[in-house]
Amino acid sequence: MRLPITDDLGQNHGFVHGGVISYLADNAMTFIGSALLDGGGVASEMKINFVRPAIGQLLIARASVLSAGRSQAVCRCDVFAAAEGVEKLCAAAQGTVAKLGQQKRSVSPDVD
Repeated sequence: MRLPITDDLGQNHGFVHGGVISYLADNAMTFIGSALLDGGGVASEMKINFVRPAIGQLLIARASVLSAGRSQAVCRCDVFAAAEGVEKLCAAAQGTVAKLGQQKRSVSPDVD
């Protein structure tokens, strides 16, 4: 996944906010993990290490699956900041994508 770096993604020190980097890693891992879980997965946990400030023109997230079963996939994602064609690792994440099951909706009466 790719995300152009714009001024509104920054924090007070001038580089990309960690929440934006986490968002990108979460989306990349959930996308790749869901592909192995019949397209129905959600993130159930994630850990991220910020390696260096994200400065440049573009964020690039590359995710892979470490292990997948019937109900969950453990994924990894490296996030790079690219400037002038040079990529630098800015974060490494690992997380679990859980398969969505059949959800039953229960209707309960309104209670005042």
